[in-house]
Amino acid sequence: MGLKRTNEFRQDAVRIALTSGLTRKQVADDLGVGMSTLNKWITAHRDTDVVSKEDLGLAQENDRLRRENRILKEEREILKKATVFFASQNP
Repeated sequence: MGLKRTNEFRQDAVRIALTSGLTRKQVADDLGVGMSTLNKWITAHRDTDVVSKEDLGLAQENDRLRRENRILKEEREILKKATVFFASQNP
C-alpha cells in the first residue's frame, strides 16, 4: 500500500504541476509520486481554488513564451548555419 499524503500536500502538488512550468513527469518525480497519482489529484482539484485564475493565466502565458523563445532560438541557429554556409561559397 502506498504512502497516504495529506490534502495540503496534494493541493501543493497540483499548484506546482499547473504553475511551475515543469512537466508533470518532472513534478511527479520530484515529489516522489506516480504520474497517475498526480494526474488524479489534478483532475480532482482542477475546479477548486487551489490555483487562482490569475496564477493559472500567468502559467499559461509563461508556457507560451517558453515555446516562442525555443522556436526563436532554433531559428537563430539555422540562420547562423546558413550565414556560415553562404559566406564560405563566395570566392
